[in-house]
Amino acid sequence: MGEMGNPTDISQPIIEALYAEALVLADEARQVFDLNPVRETGEEADRTRMALSVEGLRTTTRVMHVLAWLLNHRAYFAGEISALQLRRHSKLPADRMSERENLALLEYPTRDLIHESEALHARVSRLDNAWRERFEMQPSAVHRLRDRLNRSFAQH
Repeated sequence: MGEMGNPTDISQPIIEALYAEALVLADEARQVFDLNPVRETGEEADRTRMALSVEGLRTTTRVMHVLAWLLNHRAYFAGEISALQLRRHSKLPADRMSERENLALLEYPTRDLIHESEALHARVSRLDNAWRERFEMQPSAVHRLRDRLNRSFAQH
């Protein structure tokens, strides 16, 4: 068993695939939120503009957090940072989910993009949490687990 907490259980192909997906999402978010101003006037348009602004910022931030996490893992695989540096500097921040009232004001493709970004963040968050659990297990927990496994194998 290699160094405890070795990040290689997150494979380079997985990181590269997620990175490509995140880049596409970042580009789509830029197009949707930066290049499509609401041109109408009035109260409804103002609410829509505010919803676009708030959810655009959340979506962009969410995708940037995912990209930063992925870039750190790419740097690890490229040998640019150590496993310790990766653990210390690559915790994925918690997501700030979209608000239902805002989503109701947005067009379907925009809502779809927001949901895609939330799903990507959730997938990367699960990877991050599973990866961190491996090296944050207390030695005593590791020993208890090993003892349980040994007893289990001895019985069979």
